[in-house]
Amino acid sequence: MATTMQKMPINIGIAEKDRQEIAEGLSRLLADSYTLYLKTHNYHWNVTGPMFQTLHTMFETQYTELADAVDLIAERIRALGFPAPATYSEFSRLTSIPDEPGVPRAEEMIRKLVEGHETVIRTAREMLPMLESAKDEPTTDLLIERMQTHEKTAWMLRSLLEG
Repeated sequence: MATTMQKMPINIGIAEKDRQEIAEGLSRLLADSYTLYLKTHNYHWNVTGPMFQTLHTMFETQYTELADAVDLIAERIRALGFPAPATYSEFSRLTSIPDEPGVPRAEEMIRKLVEGHETVIRTAREMLPMLESAKDEPTTDLLIERMQTHEKTAWMLRSLLEG
């Protein structure tokens, strides 16, 4: 006779309705982050031109950081008691970052990555009031760290376009 395991209730001081709303927001952040990861990796593979070495190396650093970030975001969704989206179709439905086929020139890659990082920042920032009212400090900390990283990366990318 097979036994079925009952799902253990989550009692972390955040109501289930709030945890669900936070998980939905984090799912959008995860989709934006993963889409930006794919775009950055694409540009790493396909960049050409006089800034090739600089951009190739910079994009690798950025997509590696994003790979770590998506894991942290997905794990936070799971800690809140909900499944993390993990398919292209889910990411495509949830992301605010457009899929852009083709390989743009290096300068356009930089512009598109700045836009992508700024989109991730806005997605994270939109969640802060909800997190404050739910008293979800761990997610707040995660989002603040993500925003700081994306703001710094966007600044560094924008700096390449000046002068």
